[in-house]
Amino acid sequence: GVFQDGTALGRGRQTGLGSAQVCDPFLVMLCNNCVAIPSYCLYLLLLQPLRIWDSPTFWYIEGVMFKWMLAMVSSWGWFAGYTVTEWGDDVRPISEEEAMVIVNHQSTGDVCTLMMCLQDKGMALQKMMWLMDHVFKYTNFGLVSLIHGDFFIRQGKAYRDKQLVYLKDHLEKYYHNRDRKWIVLFPEGGFLRKRRETSQLFAKKHSLPHLNHVTLPRLGATQVILKTLCAQQENGSVGSETGTPNKTGNKRKGLQWVVDVTIAYPKARPMDIQTWIFGYRPPTITHVHYRKALSRETPERYASDCFLKPTLSPTL
Repeated sequence: GVFQDGTALGRGRQTGLGSAQVCDPFLVMLCNNCVAIPSYCLYLLLLQPLRIWDSPTFWYIEGVMFKWMLAMVSSWGWFAGYTVTEWGDDVRPISEEEAMVIVNHQSTGDVCTLMMCLQDKGMALQKMMWLMDHVFKYTNFGLVSLIHGDFFIRQGKAYRDKQLVYLKDHLEKYYHNRDRKWIVLFPEGGFLRKRRETSQLFAKKHSLPHLNHVTLPRLGATQVILKTLCAQQENGSVGSETGTPNKTGNKRKGLQWVVDVTIAYPKARPMDIQTWIFGYRPPTITHVHYRKALSRETPERYASDCFLKPTLSPTL
């Protein structure tokens, strides 16, 4: 089915525009960062005894505050009149199930767009693990992501193999332990404008489609996630449960869904985070399309053929 403007932030667009007229966007962002990030860290520091005594409750509270932090980032665009219209499959019914979310990547604004449109997707944001470039570790939001348990990945051939090992170890250590449900990554491995030419040369060499609006995905991290988090039967096929118990002591079902998210900007002009903060552009509607598939229909051995290739169609 098709659903539009499903976010709470989107529904408050007119109120946001009024606020933008009386608030300097940069001062709003500065105050947010000066107050919210230290508060987040301080509260979690005070709650450390709870982490020892009742770890599931601690990480639930942390997730709620993390979602509030992402709502704060979303509000920067909302104040400037940047909203989201959503299309495709409704992913709200699977917000309590484990899912891998793959997203096309055009600019730093993609992350802000996701933070906005996933606000009304139940527990998804507060129980979400992000895979992001290691440079984000050194930003003002890096400490929050580090505490939350997100994974920072280094790009380049020199780091590729080791990073996949580190990713597998990170998932085994933090994903189930902190009761994460969704994991989001950008399989293109970089911004469209930086990778398009290399992707097209690779496609030409290997007789693959010539793509202009997306690039060929890098499957290393995707395959590690599917192999690590999907339930595996003895014969290697995808099963229905993992051996890892959740916080109630029951066996987890493992990663059940793959959600393909396509972000499309008007006139193919992506917005970066600076635009979100300063509101350079007039009010804009970004379109986000969802397509979901059961992970058992897209196991690691043929994920690239059966699920990822259809996402490569230049539909933006």
